[in-house]
Amino acid sequence: MKQWFALSAIGRDRPGIVADLAELIYECDCNLEDSSMTILGSEFAVLLLLTGEGRDIAPRLSAACKRLEWEKRLTVFFRPLDAEPIPYRASHRARRYALQAIGGDKAGIVAKLSRCLADARVNIAQMQTQSRREPESGAPIYTVQIAMDLPGDSDEQGLRERLEAIARELCIEVSLEPRET
Repeated sequence: MKQWFALSAIGRDRPGIVADLAELIYECDCNLEDSSMTILGSEFAVLLLLTGEGRDIAPRLSAACKRLEWEKRLTVFFRPLDAEPIPYRASHRARRYALQAIGGDKAGIVAKLSRCLADARVNIAQMQTQSRREPESGAPIYTVQIAMDLPGDSDEQGLRERLEAIARELCIEVSLEPRET
């Protein structure tokens, strides 16, 4: 019977982390179903969705993760899932949107935007943020890019109005556009 697992790992960025994780998956007779990987500062972060079969698959994966933590100095979190994951978009007839916010770097931008989206039952599928210095003035500029799924029965106009109010409050620019997947 196919079993599903989530695995996350983080460690100092270096060549070979993806190979180490892929070999772990292969050696445990598992299949990599989905993944997301990124560099955050000097750290490499990985989220993996795996499947495997057999009664002993969970203990084998757990032991392999502990070995990888010890040998490769990664922090690994692993857990079995109750069932095959059902994408939010399919279960809520959701529509994909892209939100972008840009403005002066100040506390609360992500907190206010994400709370607004959560209150509207919007699911954040991906988010990237970046703080950089403006070339001419050196002023810190903050950018947020969000791929999100808006439930089919959502009030899009009401969401736009709440986002515009946040933009005015924080003196940032916010755009919301429908996207194809």
